[in-house]
Amino acid sequence: MKERILIVDDEADIVKMVGDFLRFRGYDTITANGGNEALKKIELKPDLILLDINMPDIDGLTVLKTIREHISCPILFLTASVEDKDKVKGLTAGADDYIVKPFSLDELAARVEAHLRRELRHKTATKLNFDGDFVIDYTEHSIYFNNQSIPFAKKEFDIIELLSSNVGQVFDRERIYERIWGFDSEGDSSVVAEHIRRIRAKLSAAGAKPYIDTIWGVGYRWKR
Repeated sequence: MKERILIVDDEADIVKMVGDFLRFRGYDTITANGGNEALKKIELKPDLILLDINMPDIDGLTVLKTIREHISCPILFLTASVEDKDKVKGLTAGADDYIVKPFSLDELAARVEAHLRRELRHKTATKLNFDGDFVIDYTEHSIYFNNQSIPFAKKEFDIIELLSSNVGQVFDRERIYERIWGFDSEGDSSVVAEHIRRIRAKLSAAGAKPYIDTIWGVGYRWKR
């Protein structure tokens, strides 16, 4: 089945150019000439969305915030320029990538293909066995040891997912907090240590190994 891509931009020539190019590459394309039209086309369930930031009716960031809770597919912003603060806002709201105008169609195709491949891997490789009978199911947000489920709260699982997906990489508390709670959350990074304490306690109670290492003065990592 062809992957379906929604192209959203108020510039008709860009919509036509990108749409024609992606159709030539074998994709099924849907087009929208603004934010309002994009919201109506979401029900067609695209596999990836190319979303212009600056549109006169509803800007791309507003569209993103409106749909992100209901749409899990990759969303790539199209933008004439991007400052760091705007990129942070977009990524925090749920964007997956930025493509700066003017862009080459070959670069666009490469970005689209990379995100669709990553999405396919997430859908097909749902379980990862780290050590014998210890299994993480990223799709179901479930963890098993000796075929027994270990219950974790959402934020606890999110921390496990972040660390276990980057085995051996050290994350400090501030980075974990930003990735899991978001840049705009109220609170501080000290909550991370408490969540990791709970994770370790639950792993220990289940008889599993303590997979999370503390690197004193630096942060935490998932053991190799």
